[in-house]
Amino acid sequence: MSKNIAVELVVQRTEEIAPRLRRVILGGPGFEDFAERDIEATDKYVKLAFLREGFDYPAPLDLALVRETMPAEAQPILRTYTIRWVDLEARELAIDFVVHGDEGLAGPWAAQARPGDRIHARGPGGAYAPKPEADHHLFVGDESALPAIAAALERLPSGVSATAFLEVDGPTDQLGFSTAADLDVRWLHRAPSHPGTTDLLDSAVRGWTWPQGRVQAFVHGESALLKTVRPYLLDGRVDRADLSVSAYWRHGVTEEGFREWKSTQAEAVMRPSV
Repeated sequence: MSKNIAVELVVQRTEEIAPRLRRVILGGPGFEDFAERDIEATDKYVKLAFLREGFDYPAPLDLALVRETMPAEAQPILRTYTIRWVDLEARELAIDFVVHGDEGLAGPWAAQARPGDRIHARGPGGAYAPKPEADHHLFVGDESALPAIAAALERLPSGVSATAFLEVDGPTDQLGFSTAADLDVRWLHRAPSHPGTTDLLDSAVRGWTWPQGRVQAFVHGESALLKTVRPYLLDGRVDRADLSVSAYWRHGVTEEGFREWKSTQAEAVMRPSV
C-alpha cells in the first residue's frame, strides 16, 4: 500500500489518563493495513487526517491524490500524534490527546470521541528506540513527549538505569510508568506559566550530576529544546549518534505554522516525514 494512503480507523473506546489527557483506542478493519507498516521505534507516530465537511473523498484516502485533484478548501487538516502503544493481538493502537477545552482541533475531537467514530491516519513513522549497549538512558520532555517516553521505558530491561526530566502543569498531570529499569523520574511543574514559556527542563538537565559511561538521550517537546538542551548535551556529554532531539511543537503557532517553521531549520534535528 502506498505511503500516501491514510487508513480508516474506528474508535473502540476511550480512557481518562489524567485531567487533561484522554486516550483514544483505535481499531477496526483498517488496522490490518496499519499493522503491515508497523515499525519497532518507540517514538512511532501517525498523521491524523481530519476531513472537511461537504466533500466526497476517494476510498482509500490517498492524500497525494487529494492534494493533486481537489480544491484547497477540501484538503484534510493534518495533525501529528505519537502512538502510545500498539497491540497486534488485540488489533488496536492507542493515542493520547492533551485536551484544553475547545482549543485546537484534535483535542476537542478526542474529548467527544465515541465508539464507532472514524478517523484516518497516515503512517507510522519514527526513528528512536533504546539501545541495549547504553549504560544510562536520559529522557527530557513535556506532555507532548510523554507517550514516546512511556513506550521507551517499557522497552528497557532490568539492570538498566534511566533518568527522566518531565515538565507538566502540576501534580495532577503526573503519570505512572511501567518499566523494569532503575528509573529516577523528576517532575517539573510549570503552573502558572504556560507551556513552552519556561526554562525548567534546560535548568534541570544542566544541574544534573552526569553519570559515568555511555548515555543515550531522548529530548523531545517544544522547539526551544533544540537551542538549549541539545547543544549542552552535544558538548562532550552525549555522542551525536546517541542523541534523539525533535521539536514536536512551537509555542504560539499552529501545526501548519510549525511545519513551515521547521522546514527552515537546517540545523535542527526534526522528526522525519511520514
